[in-house]
Amino acid sequence: MNKPSPLALLPLALFLLFFVGSGLWYQSQGEDFAFYKISAPVAILPAIVLAVLLARGSLNERINTFIEGVGDNTIITMVLIYLLAGAFGSVAEAVGGVDATVNLGLSVVPPELVLPGLFVIAAFVATSMGTSMGTIAAIAPIAVGVAEATDLSLPLTVATVVGGAMFGDNLSIISDTTIAATRTQGCAMRDKFKLNFMIALPAALLTLVWLWLQSSSAQVEAPGDYNLILVLPYLAVLILAVLGVNVMLVLFIGILLAGGIGLWMMPDYNLAKWSSDIYAGYTSMQEIMILSLLIGGLGAMMKSQGGLAWISGAIDRISRLGNREPGKRSGELSISASVALTNLCTANNTVAILLAGSLAKDIAERHEVDPRRSASLIDIFSCVVQGLIPYGAQVLLAASTAKLSPLALIGNIYYCWLLGLVALLSIIIGFPRIKSPQPAQTV
Repeated sequence: MNKPSPLALLPLALFLLFFVGSGLWYQSQGEDFAFYKISAPVAILPAIVLAVLLARGSLNERINTFIEGVGDNTIITMVLIYLLAGAFGSVAEAVGGVDATVNLGLSVVPPELVLPGLFVIAAFVATSMGTSMGTIAAIAPIAVGVAEATDLSLPLTVATVVGGAMFGDNLSIISDTTIAATRTQGCAMRDKFKLNFMIALPAALLTLVWLWLQSSSAQVEAPGDYNLILVLPYLAVLILAVLGVNVMLVLFIGILLAGGIGLWMMPDYNLAKWSSDIYAGYTSMQEIMILSLLIGGLGAMMKSQGGLAWISGAIDRISRLGNREPGKRSGELSISASVALTNLCTANNTVAILLAGSLAKDIAERHEVDPRRSASLIDIFSCVVQGLIPYGAQVLLAASTAKLSPLALIGNIYYCWLLGLVALLSIIIGFPRIKSPQPAQTV
C-alpha cells in the first residue's frame, strides 16, 4: 500500500461531480429525467481512469487492484442479491402478487398509518433478518404498489422502507455490521445493543410521528379484490426472513413459489413465460449491478493508494489535539467522523467499520471512551452515511425497484437524517450515561 495521500480521494470527488453535477445541471435546464441523462455507471468511468493514472506500479498491477476490488466477496454477494431480488420482484408482479399484497394491506391498515406501518414492518424484518438489502428487496415492491394505489409520494413511500430497513440492520444482533462493530471494539453484542437502542429509539419515534403527519391526509381508493394465495410469496419471504434464513435462499424460494402459483393458477402462464420474467428481473438490475462492481473496484484503488489511510491519519491527528484536555466528547466525535468518512469512500458500512475499527479503538482508549459506546457509534454513523449516499447499495436497490433517481430518495429517508442528529446530540449532552467503563473483552 502506498503512503497516505489525499490525492487518492480525487476519483471519488470526480465521480460525484459528474454524477450529481450533471443531474443538477440538466434539472436546471428543465429536462425530464435529468439524473438519467448521464447514468452513474458511465459517470464513474472518468473517476476510474483518474484512479488508474494516480496509482503507482505497472499498469497490470493497477488493473489487478481494480479487478480485485470488483471481485470482492461483499460486492459479489450484493450482485447476487440484486439478481435474485429483481427476479423475485418481476415474477411476483407478473402473477399478481404485488397487487394482491397491496390490496390486502390497504384493507387492513388505516390510510393514516400506511407509512408508519411500512416503516415498522421493514424495521421488524430487518432486525430479524440482519440485512437491510434483503428487507428492501422484499418490501420495496410493495411500497411501490402502495404509492400507486394512494396519493402518497413514491419517493417518500419507498424511502420509508429504506429507513426501516436501516433501523433493523443497525440493531440486529445477527447483522454483519453489529458483528464487525463489537469485534473491533471488544464488547458484547447485548451491551452494544442496549446503548445503540437508546439512541435509535428516539430517532425511530420521531420518524414515525413525521410519517404519520405525512400520511394523515392520505386518500386511498377502495382496495380491489385480492386472492390470499397470491400473497403467499411475500408472506413466505417475510416469515423466512424473520426465521433468519439466508437472504439469497429466501429470495430463491420466493421465485419458486411465485412461479409455481403462476403455473397453477394462470392458464396462459408457462415455463417460457416464467423464464422470461426471471430474465426481465435480471435485466432490471443491470445498472445497479454494473455500478456496484465499478464502485468496488474504485474503492480498492483508493484504498491501495492511501486515501483511506490519509482519512484515518487526519482524524487521528485531530483527536490527538485533545490530549491536552482529554475528553470523551472529542474522542466520540473523532470515532464518528472516522467511520463516516471511510463509509463515504467505500460505500459499504460493514467494510467501513472493519477499516476504521482499529483507529476507533485506539481513539477510544486514549479518550477513555467505553468500548460499548465506541461500538455503538461506529455502527450508528456507518448506518447514517450508508442510508444517505446516492451510490450506496441500499439506496441503489430501492431506486432501481421504484425506477427513481437515487437523489430523489435520500432526501426522504428521514430516519437516517434523524438518527444522525440524535446521535450527535447524544455526544454533545453525554447521553446515555455509562456508570463505569467496561474493559475490552473477547466476543
